[in-house]
Amino acid sequence: MTDGLTRTARIARDLIRFDTQNWGGGRSSGEADAAAYVAEVLAAMGVQSETFESAPGRASVVARVEGEDASLPLLVVHGHLDVVPADAAEWSVDPFAGEIRDGLLWGRGAVDMKQMDAMILVALERILASGRKPRRGLVIAFFADEEAGGAYGAQWLVEHHPELFEGATEAISEVGGYSIDIGGQRAYLLQTAEKALQWILLRARGTAAHGSQHMRDNAVTKLARAVAAVGAHEFPVELTDTTRGLIAGIAEILDVEADDPDAVAERTGTVSRFLRSSLRHTANPTMLDAGYKHNVIPSVAEARIDVRPLPGREAEAIDAIRAIVGDEIEVELVHGDIGLEHPFGGELVEAMTAAIGRHDPGAPVLPYMLSGGTDNKSLAALGIAGYGFAPLRLTPDLDFAAMFHGVDERVPLDALEFGTDVLEDLLLTY
Repeated sequence: MTDGLTRTARIARDLIRFDTQNWGGGRSSGEADAAAYVAEVLAAMGVQSETFESAPGRASVVARVEGEDASLPLLVVHGHLDVVPADAAEWSVDPFAGEIRDGLLWGRGAVDMKQMDAMILVALERILASGRKPRRGLVIAFFADEEAGGAYGAQWLVEHHPELFEGATEAISEVGGYSIDIGGQRAYLLQTAEKALQWILLRARGTAAHGSQHMRDNAVTKLARAVAAVGAHEFPVELTDTTRGLIAGIAEILDVEADDPDAVAERTGTVSRFLRSSLRHTANPTMLDAGYKHNVIPSVAEARIDVRPLPGREAEAIDAIRAIVGDEIEVELVHGDIGLEHPFGGELVEAMTAAIGRHDPGAPVLPYMLSGGTDNKSLAALGIAGYGFAPLRLTPDLDFAAMFHGVDERVPLDALEFGTDVLEDLLLTY
């Protein structure tokens, strides 16, 4: 330990102290300093890495590690170095100080996902320091720009340097392997699917005029009706293989019928916000833009909508939005990405489940679909099947769902150690 912290906690704290905020649209604090730090940690354990800049300051780090069995396909183990912005005025701590308080590490990236970056580094460091090798060869990657879709990170590397991932067939990364409380029973969610992504622009047009006029052709009014309709719309529940398995598993633990998936998911407490959104398409208004002066009726008003369709149902979702807002509203797809769904079975899933079982015996492991997305979407273009596995054993009182992109993001220190142990176990056995 250094300064009373374990190696994992110290690296996670150090990474949080790098301001790598990503606002999207190419606007970012940059990942270069954090990438240099990661490269130094890798070099200290004898792992040579390459740093790739897709644009000034937009840096990703990639390394290969030899495995014990060269006949096995490689596994990509990846994280991202950027974080969503944080308004310090809203936080009770400095979001980039990496403060330790009440047995938790606080800061932007403590959950999403600099804690996983640290667990990857330390798990690998432990293995190599002991003179061992992972069972199979690894591609270790720390990407830029995940929070804006990966155009400067994973997507750029896949398009410009696909040879980096040659020989890899599977990947693990963030937002899976963490524990939840189901009726007093601790269980773990293994992420086998991700929803698709559609960032949509709604545009209303009207007549520009003085604000004092009697005006029915008002772009702001038209847009407001459309935004309210989208925000109020409740898409129906439609189960996939992943969510069907999830609901069945929760119902079995609770000893209830699984005939009302919404009601079953609701009984998982705060994490139900994640789980209920995986049962249906979702569409949430997030930004509004109209006008330039109080007494001028603008001719154009726009809104941004974050749509998350179920995998393979992208066309259906955007058609539904067009039907909701009506013919007067223009609907433009600004950015879209695929959804993913992989079986809750096979050697990797069995290995991840077994690794958790060795460190938390008897805890059930269930499949689930992430309502957001990860860089696994970019790797899918190379035929790499990506799962979410950043293992954390959490206490029931921690509102983990609120930590993602939320205020006062934090993670328990003992959860970091649990995750490092499980990852080390997985890399040695899979």
